Order: sequence, then structure tokens, then C-alpha cells
Amino acid sequence: MEQAAITRTVEVAAGVFAPGHIGELTRIVPFEMVDAVLAETGAVQRRVRLVPARVTVYLLLAAALFNGLGYQQVFDRLCAGLGGLALLRPSGSALRQARQRLGPAPMKALFDLVSGPAATTAAAGRWRGLRVVAVDGTLLPVPDCPANLAVFTRQRLGNGTSGYPQLRLAALVACGTRSVIGAVFGPATHGELEYARRLVDSLRAGMLLLGDRNFASAALMNQLAATGADLLVRCKTNRNLPLVARCHDGSILTRIGPLTMRVIDAEIAIRTAQGTRTGHYRLLTTLTDPTAHPAGELVRLYHERWEIETAYAELKSTILGGRVLRARTPEGIEQEVWALLTAYQALRTAMTDATDSASGTDPDRAGFTTALAAARDQLVLAAGVITSTDTDLVGTIGRHVLAHLLPARRVRTKDRIVKRAISKYNARGPAIDRTTYKATINITMLTSSP
Repeated sequence: MEQAAITRTVEVAAGVFAPGHIGELTRIVPFEMVDAVLAETGAVQRRVRLVPARVTVYLLLAAALFNGLGYQQVFDRLCAGLGGLALLRPSGSALRQARQRLGPAPMKALFDLVSGPAATTAAAGRWRGLRVVAVDGTLLPVPDCPANLAVFTRQRLGNGTSGYPQLRLAALVACGTRSVIGAVFGPATHGELEYARRLVDSLRAGMLLLGDRNFASAALMNQLAATGADLLVRCKTNRNLPLVARCHDGSILTRIGPLTMRVIDAEIAIRTAQGTRTGHYRLLTTLTDPTAHPAGELVRLYHERWEIETAYAELKSTILGGRVLRARTPEGIEQEVWALLTAYQALRTAMTDATDSASGTDPDRAGFTTALAAARDQLVLAAGVITSTDTDLVGTIGRHVLAHLLPARRVRTKDRIVKRAISKYNARGPAIDRTTYKATINITMLTSSP
């Protein structure tokens, strides 16, 4: 009875992440995938246990959805719909030992299998035959304990030192669907550029990589371009660049090491009822043909780099709720972050499938909060487990998303600001103007000068 009840628990968790025998449409993290990962990493249990390895994997994925709860509380939610079964509740110690036995390797291997751009028929995320992707880094706080402090350190911020040790995460995100193509993380003592170099294996020819000014390093751009991917990176307007040739649209060609790049200078003016604001942008790109890749379109396209900032907000504010990660050891932190990224990717896949089912729906209109709430509800309700009805749980998430589509994205007219006091940016919450304005954007191409 005990093992049968545990198996039922697996089916509940799998209802959100892997339809298996209780769904027919999308297979995101099916049992077969988990079992293959456990076998590949040598993590299959050698004897019958109260918490087998497969259960532990789905417990970690469910815990990513319920970040504010302890693992025993998460287990209770997995079993909430199984009131008619005689289920033994593992102790906190048993769940901890199960996570320690599993280790981080299976969760990383699982993320590697589900990562990648979500398949979509929508035009979002594509430009002139290129898949638009973005790279950036962010910080996540980890518990303040001796084991973590041996690897992760507190960071100096603009208003002091962070209260918690920090982990640096760098990711490659597909614009349009915001699915994660690749991710690396580790101590914040290593900079974003070092982590970005570890993402080169995720880049492919046919991709157009967007990056902010921090990624305009000559060595890094040459390394990224060597993958065959094209680049569109912002750089400082006063950067001295040698003139190689002038293009008919006012842009110039330059050399950055052995790499030939095109320099595009533009003035962007945003006009609202409050007045007009202007800014000067300088972009570097490996797309050197101004006819095939017009400068004005590239300037507008660069705004899509914000997609990765939105993805990080969904991870840190929506899923984590601004909370610190749970694990109190570096190995546990690694395991937890891979589970978090896998759960995020599963939700993003379900959301993209939903918008794809409604022709002409932009993936941007899928609400991440709606998808997360629907996934939590389905997991707790254990729909279809006891009655063995054929319930498509991923489809249920999709139907919630389609029923609560967001409005079309508004034109962004304000500078980036952060309200959290721990941020290195000044907190300006009370001064935020939340009025929605009708805006007109004018882009004037400037003649680039070396």
C-alpha cells in the first residue's frame, strides 16, 4: 500500500509537468524522460525507499512552484487530492536525505533536455529569417550559512553590502516566447562576461544575439561570433572605433579585433503629452549589409532585448516572490536552481502551446502569473488521478492562459527603475508616473563617425 500511494503521488506531480497516461497533447517532463535521466546519471535508487528518486525529482519541480513552503508542506500539497489513500508522510529528514541522494546532476540533465526555444508558428522572436535571442545576467540571494558562504559571497551594492550571499545566473533566452535556451550560474565573484563565455555552446548559426553594453567586450564578441550566430550589441557612444568603410545609410564598418562589425548611430525621440524625450543609441552588429538588414529596423529590434529582463522578473518576483532560495549547501543550491529553471521552462512551453492554438495570438499576451496559478491549482487538486479520467492538465493551464490574455504590450516611455531597497539602483517608487500615455516614437539615423 505504501509504495502504491507513493506512485500515486508521482502521478499527481506529473500531472502538471508530464501528462503521461492522463494527458494526450504535450509531453514536457514525462516519466520516461525522468527515468532516462536518472539512469544516465546513476541516480536510480538501489533498494525500495519511501521516497524513490523519481518522486524526489517531481518533488523538486513542485517545490519550485511553491517556493514559500517547506518540502514537507509541498509534499502535503502533492497528496492533497489523495485523501482516500493510506499515505505515509515522509519526515523532513527523509525528504532531505532523498534530495541529498539525488544530487544536482539529474536536475541539470533534465533541464538540458527541456531547454531550448519553444516551438511556435508565431512570428514573434523571428526577424528576417533569424531567431532573435538575448543574453544577460542577474543575481539570486542564497541562505546565509557557513556552507554557502564558503562558495557564495555578499556583494557590494550602491547602498551598501547585500544582506545575503549572492549567486550569479546568466541565461540565453528566446525573444518572443521567453523560453530558456541555455543557462549557467555560480558565485557572483565571477562577472557576467565570464558566464556569457560558458553559453557559447548554446548559440547557433541563424541566431541574432542581443546584448547590452556590458557585452560589448572585443574578446567576448569575437568568441560569440565564432559560433556562427550574429550579434546586435549596444556600446558606449564615445567608444573610439576605426573606420573601415562607410555605408549608404550613414552607418560605418569597423574592425574589432579580427571581426568586421557595422556601427549604427541613432537618435530616438519619444513624444507624449508630457513632452519629448530623446536618447542616443550606438549599436554594433555583425550584419554588415545595410540593404539586407536596414539600420532602422535593427534599432527597433534592439528593444526586444528587454524580453530577458521580463523572464528574470518572472523567475525572481513571480515564482520566487522575492524570496531567498532554500538550500543551505552549494550542492543543494545547484539542485534547486536547475529545478527552478526546469519548472519555468515547463510553464513557458505550456503557455506557448496555448497561444499557438489560437491563430494570430502573440505569445507576449500569455500571462505568466495566470499559468503559474493554474499549475499550482492543478497540482493540489490532483485532477484525474483518483478517477483515472483522461484529463489534459497542460491543456488546462493553456485554457486559463487563453481566458486571461494580457492586452497588447504598451510602448515603454520611462527609464528603467527598481523599487527594492537592496538594489544598487536608487529606489524611486513614490515618484513613479503610472499614467499610460499615447506615444509617438521617431528614430533618426545619424552618420556614424569613428
